Amino acid sequence: VAWSCPAEPHGIPAMLRKILRAKIHRATVTDADLEYVGSITIDRELMDAAGLAEGECVLVANLANGTRHETYVIEGPPGSGTICVNGAAAHLVNVGDKIIIMCFGLLNDADVADHRLRVVLVDDNNRVSRLLQS
Repeated sequence: VAWSCPAEPHGIPAMLRKILRAKIHRATVTDADLEYVGSITIDRELMDAAGLAEGECVLVANLANGTRHETYVIEGPPGSGTICVNGAAAHLVNVGDKIIIMCFGLLNDADVADHRLRVVLVDDNNRVSRLLQS
């Protein structure tokens, strides 16, 4: 199956823009498991609030030390507050660090204006305290 992108005016091919789709802001790392085979485990309720799917790619930024890494999401128990950084990335965090978990999507120019960013604010126990949409 071939994939094509419609042309914009003047025959210029349309582009897809990588846009921030959702983020979980200032989540607290509850565990870091070096021996687990990659990923970040996120409380199912936080996943649902942010609209994240299991296996989805996310960018994780550590507010304590400035590191960033890309990984994928696995589901944690709902209501547990679990935020566990797994595998090699466990070297980049400490339990108690505040992190931002970001998910991006690809949009064409026509859809960018209608896009609504979803921001999940959490308390110190990783419970949703507020949901913002811009």
